[in-house]
Amino acid sequence: MNHSAHKRIAVINGHPSKSSFNAALAHAYAACAAKCQAQVDLIEVGQLDFDPNLKNGYEQRMELEPDLMDAWQKIELADHLVWIFPVWWGGLPAAAKGFIDRVFLPGRAFSYYENSNRIKGHLLNKTARIITTLDQPGWMYKWYFGEPSTRQLKKTTLEFCGVKKIKTVYIGAVRGSSELKREKWLKLMEECAKQDCAQA
Repeated sequence: MNHSAHKRIAVINGHPSKSSFNAALAHAYAACAAKCQAQVDLIEVGQLDFDPNLKNGYEQRMELEPDLMDAWQKIELADHLVWIFPVWWGGLPAAAKGFIDRVFLPGRAFSYYENSNRIKGHLLNKTARIITTLDQPGWMYKWYFGEPSTRQLKKTTLEFCGVKKIKTVYIGAVRGSSELKREKWLKLMEECAKQDCAQA
């Protein structure tokens, strides 16, 4: 990271709906990070124009739509990646999974060593934070269900591509939560943003 410049943070909201609580969390985090002098790029996956289906797998390259090119550039330039998404059926929403399928490509997010299945991640020197909303308490998702979506994004996507320091935050149960509880969670986003901006 370039210490003479302000920290650059990409906030990726993986919820498809503009009016979701995830969107409110993403905006609260982004606003506070900007106040802390970070350069913030907000990527709202649900508002991007792209085909989430990687139709040919890795056999044939699909051209990236302009929105995806733009989003990938923001991810590449970022020092810190913040992923915010709800847990749906233990995983990420289809749009968020499709976004990863389409932009985290060989030659872009990682590459294979010659004549080998060993890989080299390209997103080195970046940190990340995963913020997940749930309809159950975070401890239940973690200990009883084994936190599949978080493990997938953390271990087999971000760490695989070279991101080493990753924090996770669980917000739940959102369903049926009071206004007061939601206010607390929005405040928590500000605390996370301040922490992330302060860390080198």
